[in-house]
Amino acid sequence: MSEPPSPSTAQNRPRAAALALVVTFLWSTSWVLIRRGLDDEDLPPITFAGLRYALAAVLLVAWTASGPRRAELRTLERRTLGPLVALGVVMYAITQGAQFVAIEAQPFATTNLMLAMTPLVVALTAATFVGETTTIVQRIGGLVIVAGVVAYFGGDLGATRVGMTAATIGLIANAASVFLGRSINRATALSSRLVTTVSMSVGAVLLLSTGLVIDGVPRLGWVAVVIIVWLAAVNTAVAFTWWNQSQRVLSATETAAINTAMAVQIPIFGWIFFDEALGPAEVAGITLVVLGVLAMRSTQRRAAPPAVAETVS
Repeated sequence: MSEPPSPSTAQNRPRAAALALVVTFLWSTSWVLIRRGLDDEDLPPITFAGLRYALAAVLLVAWTASGPRRAELRTLERRTLGPLVALGVVMYAITQGAQFVAIEAQPFATTNLMLAMTPLVVALTAATFVGETTTIVQRIGGLVIVAGVVAYFGGDLGATRVGMTAATIGLIANAASVFLGRSINRATALSSRLVTTVSMSVGAVLLLSTGLVIDGVPRLGWVAVVIIVWLAAVNTAVAFTWWNQSQRVLSATETAAINTAMAVQIPIFGWIFFDEALGPAEVAGITLVVLGVLAMRSTQRRAAPPAVAETVS
């Protein structure tokens, strides 16, 4: 697995931003490949997700255990395994399993809009249960997100009961994973790579075992194999590496702003590849949600890289 040279100075900020933008593009294309695997290759969603993340976890474990990176494994203590297991269950098993089901059941833009509300759910939860205060700009951003959701759902969104249920579960689990990631990042000195490797391994085992119990062993044609390998190796293992690399230079605000590009890219891919055209109400709603998310994150201070990405695709 290739790793770009480590950007460490302000002069490398444009390069780090470009690298992060490439990652958002890869993560957005995941939705296209997932839909192809679900529809054209008839892969069961839970098993499909399990195969992707199980292979990605194997690659990350092999990479972490090789050469000088092997020393990182010694930093893993028994008391940190519990939080990492919990993160794997929430971040991968529940969030990604629900996302695959939602992608199969309804248009990209609808599922994407639900997951884009993660910052709003995190802010509301933090203010209510953790005591974190919000700024005026963040409150305005939250109202703009709500307005965008109302505008979007006023159009012909093509939502389904199964899709919305799965997307809602994914949204709640994704928000919970943000708090778990924060807690692990603040309480331990584990690298983001090790946190990702361990938590992804846990989630992948749970996903794959659940899928096999429910659906049995799937038949994999060569196209399905190519899709799974690409998603695991490039869009997961390599993309996570590049994402963590870019965060060594970019501020939290810059990273969040770049990550918001997915809210625009995914509906565009849905329109190009699956004829999921957006009407004026949907376009207005997505635009407002993007602006609201940017406003909510505009006051974040420059911080250490989080333990995990806020969304995984």
